[in-house]
Amino acid sequence: MTLSARLQRLIPTREQLQAGRFTRWLAPWLGQRRLWRLSRHGVALGMAIGIFFGLLIPIAQIPASAAVAIVLRANLPAAMGSTLVTNPLTFGPIYYLAYQAGSRIVGKPVPNAEAEIARITEALEAEERATGEPPSPWQRLQALGKPLIVGLAVFAVIGGLLTYAPVSAVWWLGARWRRRRRRLQPACRRGGA
Repeated sequence: MTLSARLQRLIPTREQLQAGRFTRWLAPWLGQRRLWRLSRHGVALGMAIGIFFGLLIPIAQIPASAAVAIVLRANLPAAMGSTLVTNPLTFGPIYYLAYQAGSRIVGKPVPNAEAEIARITEALEAEERATGEPPSPWQRLQALGKPLIVGLAVFAVIGGLLTYAPVSAVWWLGARWRRRRRRLQPACRRGGA
């Protein structure tokens, strides 16, 4: 089985998305053929949207990227799938680097970011013990403050831009290579006959 066939099996179908709990509200728009077509611009834009929302927001990344992909008419499966750039393995390092970058951009470099993050985490845990309720994701983001939000925004914009260009270029090079190969195949067959 080719890589393309394996990826096609992993991509949710239009019907699965229309019946999905979090994407059901998008059902009226999911019938647009352009959202499902594999085109250079559509896939590159979809992946850029997914990377943008995957890096920018910690929750509801897939519905947000789906909504924007529908508005911008990008490839929907590419937008939804590329949000997985942040997953349990990459979440910690990405947020740590975003905090470091954001603190430098804001002008408050933290000499020991690990200690600062540990201090904030301890404060949140103390608040949880006092109230009996775990802090919400929004409270965690607010506790880490402006440096994390600024760092995530910068990472999201740069990540989206740096995704669109290479995906588009690789798609173009692949199409050019396939055209060249098709053009040369009949000549090879004639020469061998």
